[in-house]
Amino acid sequence: MKILVLISNVPDTTTKIRFTGDNTAFDSTGVQWIINPWDELALTRAVELKEAGAVEKITVGNVGRQTTEPTLRKALAIGADEAIRVDAEPEDAFFVAIQLAEVGKDFDIIMAGIEASDYNGSAVGGMLAELLGFNSVSAVSGLNIENGELIINREIDGGSQVLTIASPVVTIVQKGIAKEPRIPAMRGIMMARKKPMNVVSPVEAKAKTEMINFELPPPKAACKLVDEENAKELIRLLHEEAKVL
Repeated sequence: MKILVLISNVPDTTTKIRFTGDNTAFDSTGVQWIINPWDELALTRAVELKEAGAVEKITVGNVGRQTTEPTLRKALAIGADEAIRVDAEPEDAFFVAIQLAEVGKDFDIIMAGIEASDYNGSAVGGMLAELLGFNSVSAVSGLNIENGELIINREIDGGSQVLTIASPVVTIVQKGIAKEPRIPAMRGIMMARKKPMNVVSPVEAKAKTEMINFELPPPKAACKLVDEENAKELIRLLHEEAKVL
């Protein structure tokens, strides 16, 4: 089986977010870019399946300019065999899904993180499945391949569900798909330099949405300290100000 793992290039989760141009554009100055955490877990599980002999080849792919290649190289260092980069700005979820549909046609399994940690749209995986006409499973927390069949665990209200599904399939994965993201070893980093980085031109497509401006959340109120002997004041604050009682 061949797996395509979608890789979003996102700011490090500790990045201090700033905007330019009267809050109309993201300021990328000094930002450290990483693999989207959910995508990193998906890639880790794909590598585990390959090591177990259930998967023949792992490809990682994204939509982005050349600046995203270090992130794809890290994915190659973790264990992917090749990378595909669609050379375009990822304008919105629909535009990204259209581009990935062009490169995802020949894969048995496509793994997509449940959302990206920057825009939190949770839309690309579902759109991609519809565009390709593939089976689609959301909230995937476990993926195994037994005798050529896909065994999928997913979280549902009040419990969990186990499904057997035929490929091709888009799996939209969440926490639990792998215990910990795999850290690339030095040998993997060296090997990644020689692995294929395939750059393809985008297909014609128009974004369905447009970002008008951004707004930062209001600053948090100053921390209030209450003397440990003054339980009555603590209860009052929790009741009247925090409104949690």
